[in-house]
Amino acid sequence: MAESKAVYWGTGRRKTSVARVRLIPGSGQMTVNGRAFADYFGREVMKGYVEQPFKVTETIGHFDVFANIKGGGLSGQAGAMRHAISRALLEAGDDYRAELKRAGLLRRDPRMVERKKYGLKKARKRPQFSKR
Repeated sequence: MAESKAVYWGTGRRKTSVARVRLIPGSGQMTVNGRAFADYFGREVMKGYVEQPFKVTETIGHFDVFANIKGGGLSGQAGAMRHAISRALLEAGDDYRAELKRAGLLRRDPRMVERKKYGLKKARKRPQFSKR
């Protein structure tokens, strides 16, 4: 019979992006939508942003990450993945809770794009005013 490894799941959201993450104890390999993590998030800033939960809990290289992300742009997807990893780490061990909470990684960022209103060009941009 095959040895079963522990699997920790987490779901994260940011703007219109939703990330489902699976953490498996391993070597630290990260895969996003079937692609390598470095290829998917090209900018170093976004890579660091996504890896922040591991840095805070000092678990870099302890878990393999398999992420499935849908919706939004790269920035929102990075935020959703960071949120999902934080939630999955909570499932992995309750001793991480205080560190993650202190860093503000467990709170979902509620900011969304404001809807466009009729009579306006964008959400708040108005047509140019002319007295005559």
